[in-house]
Amino acid sequence: MWGLVTLFAASGILHFARPGPFEQIVPRGLPHRRALVQVSGAAELACVAGLVHPSTRRYAGLASAAVLVAVFPANLQMTADIVRQRSTAATLVALTRLPLQLPMIRVGWRIWKQA
Repeated sequence: MWGLVTLFAASGILHFARPGPFEQIVPRGLPHRRALVQVSGAAELACVAGLVHPSTRRYAGLASAAVLVAVFPANLQMTADIVRQRSTAATLVALTRLPLQLPMIRVGWRIWKQA
């Protein structure tokens, strides 16, 4: 659980401190990129707050899994963009990173079921 808290805290803060890279990976057809980045960053930080408190942990686990599912298209977009650039090292990192979201979703789901 603490790994998910740490990742969400860092990512949530970066959504506001450096929104540019996050805006670039919002799927092309979606409008209002900055607003979507801010909403997803706020959702991640809300999940962090919920996960650290035992009384809200269960629902925050479900919310965490939902947030990870919701941002998956952005991660697919990022991976597709990197693959198109034909950078071997970056492609390897992106293709390795993408499936790591599945265990993170499972962590959120497990917290929902067990808390």
